[in-house]
Amino acid sequence: MKMQLAEIARALEIEPHASWDDITVTNVSFDSRKITAGALFIPLMGENDGHQYVEAAKKNGAVATLWQADHGNEPVDLPRLRVADSLKALQKLGHYYLQKINPRVVAITGSNGKTTTKDMTAAVLSTRFHVQKTPANFNNEIGVPITCLTMEPNTEVLVVELGMDRKGQLELLSQLVEPDAAVITMIGEAHIEFFGSRDKIADAKMEITHGLKEDGFFIYNGDEPLLTTRAAENSNQQLTFGLQETNDLQAQNIVGHESSTEFEVASYPGLKFSIPMLGTYNVNNALAALSVGQIFRVDPASMQHALRDLRVTENRAEWVQGSKGEKILSDVYNSNPTAAKKVIEAFSQIKTDGQRIIVLGDMLELGEASPAMHAGLAEVIDPAQISSVYLCGDLMENLADSLQNKFAPEHLHHYGVADKELLARDLSAELTGNDIVMIKGSHGIALEKVLAQLTNS
Repeated sequence: MKMQLAEIARALEIEPHASWDDITVTNVSFDSRKITAGALFIPLMGENDGHQYVEAAKKNGAVATLWQADHGNEPVDLPRLRVADSLKALQKLGHYYLQKINPRVVAITGSNGKTTTKDMTAAVLSTRFHVQKTPANFNNEIGVPITCLTMEPNTEVLVVELGMDRKGQLELLSQLVEPDAAVITMIGEAHIEFFGSRDKIADAKMEITHGLKEDGFFIYNGDEPLLTTRAAENSNQQLTFGLQETNDLQAQNIVGHESSTEFEVASYPGLKFSIPMLGTYNVNNALAALSVGQIFRVDPASMQHALRDLRVTENRAEWVQGSKGEKILSDVYNSNPTAAKKVIEAFSQIKTDGQRIIVLGDMLELGEASPAMHAGLAEVIDPAQISSVYLCGDLMENLADSLQNKFAPEHLHHYGVADKELLARDLSAELTGNDIVMIKGSHGIALEKVLAQLTNS
């Protein structure tokens, strides 16, 4: 980003001062601690009022600041752009800069797999175009305009991740970026506490099409009936992906390994694809990326190489080695029923000379359906594949009850959230160097403490 402050003022419909033509803005930031030289500071209203950090932003190199009009004590020694709402002004500026650079835009959302699909899509498109993508998980009302404003001037395609935790949020973000392609990876139970049902989650996810260009493509998981029924009411060009033959891109002959998955695609005979991660659910994410590549006319062999050599922003499911030599699949930062089932299914198929052991923590934000959803995990936990189960949290008592008829007491363990140290000690006593362990739970349960004890880190 590089704009004169006068141009920024005009973009926000503010009459610029004559001197602002001489002030160059090279970046924007809402965190005064991360300000660098040439920044426009965006003071936002959150738990803290960002306006109180303007002086710190100036000391760190800010050359100008937005200033919400309902605040007094305006700074007198720093150029300020007076706006009605600093967040809306940030969004307006992000939209302006996006239109100025004018890349094609791919917007991606979904209950699971957004970040992985974003990385896969960016990798596929980078074989042909100059691509920018959402950094980390900057996928909300603040992060999306910041993503737009960090684009390099030669950006040809912007791959942007859009998050959602309430109705109307995706509509705002979609209209902000006006995508040429909109992707929905899947419909799960994430944030179901706030929506009440998967149907309502699907309705909210479809908001990603509200800003989709008239000649844009809607790409979605065709194995999900909640999406196929809603897609029938959408007039955009469409592509579907999934495991069923009815999809435009269908995965076949999936073979899972400890740290990778191979598959073929019916549309690309003779090509074998590989991704450096486990699970059929990640194959679906790859199919979404291939669908985008197809409409952008990327060569299939180039897409094959891009997926094989993929580097992801944040591979939350990662293998680490325990202190006894056991291999641990750590996925301790997020969990919901759909994601947990898919990881358990993938883990259950991994070859091992020892035992497969799973550690599961409470899944949060599931609302009234939470007890049934925890109990429902029992359907994918097979004693023929899983030797022992360790559960942590009050909600996991529902799963413990469901598994009592499947597992002997010595192979089914339940602990309170405060008893993670005991859980780790009991688990460690059972482990050998040949075993593999899966640990998954919502971040609020802090199963990383169990992981730390098992790895002595």
